[in-house]
Amino acid sequence: MTLTQLEYIIAIDNYRHFAQAAAHCHVTQPTLSAQVQKLEETLGVKIFDRSKQPVLPTEQGRLILQQARKIIAEKEVLLEHIAAQKGIIGGTLKLGIIPTLAPYLLPLFIPAFTQQYPDVTLIVHEYTTEALLVKLKEGALDAGLLVTPLNDAALKEDVLFYEELVAYVSKNHQVYQKEYVLAKDIDANQLWLLEEGHCFRSQIINLCELKRQHQQGGRFEYEAGSLETLRRMVERTGGITILPELATLDLSSRQQQHVKRFKQPAPVREVSLITHRDFVKKKLIEALKQQILQHIPAQLQTPKKKKVISL
Repeated sequence: MTLTQLEYIIAIDNYRHFAQAAAHCHVTQPTLSAQVQKLEETLGVKIFDRSKQPVLPTEQGRLILQQARKIIAEKEVLLEHIAAQKGIIGGTLKLGIIPTLAPYLLPLFIPAFTQQYPDVTLIVHEYTTEALLVKLKEGALDAGLLVTPLNDAALKEDVLFYEELVAYVSKNHQVYQKEYVLAKDIDANQLWLLEEGHCFRSQIINLCELKRQHQQGGRFEYEAGSLETLRRMVERTGGITILPELATLDLSSRQQQHVKRFKQPAPVREVSLITHRDFVKKKLIEALKQQILQHIPAQLQTPKKKKVISL
């Protein structure tokens, strides 16, 4: 039994596909398959049921995978300790991030982080909150950037900043001429929302109290996959949508005219760095946290009257 073999079976479990796992491990599929078969022969059990698509672990395989993840995690701890003794922050950091944060937050700190820590391999995946939490608890991710509070005892939440939510309003909407927006000003049938599965959708429903306003038909039924789609729909067809502040930073001066703030206390979403409570790569996470805080806009770090919107 080797650490490489354990890494291979973890990759297969993560991807549920031999070819994708092999690509992730930078080996050919025959090489990966041969090593997995060799491990199964050594242990005397079948780890995966290859007759199913996607590939699934057997009952015994699930137990082996649980232990394999612990062993590989301990290997990472050892490597981190060795790097620390040499004065180096290094190793692999697998980071998950939600889609409504990724395109706006990652470009702010990734270039500086990779330059500052060349010995760190940073692997980033986009997931919805639900999928990210599953991956985190399985050990497939080391940390996550998402919206809190989650109130999950198994996870540690390190709040990074509070991001204001703003309205993006078409010129022919009654709110456009107002100095600020009230939640009661927003008609559910004129509001563009993200599709189900995005935590940001739930926050907007809570902010605007849409559950009580909901009517069958109308544009409330429309589901978009990205904030950029929502913004473009407002510009082209009218109506209103809600955007997080980071999504407005690169807007042109013309587009900024569509941005309207809510009356104080400002509605905000709480953005945190999440790890499992048993997470061990503490120096890596602290380095990541500091890079994020150093590169986010100053207004996100300035205390203000706020109202955290629940998920």
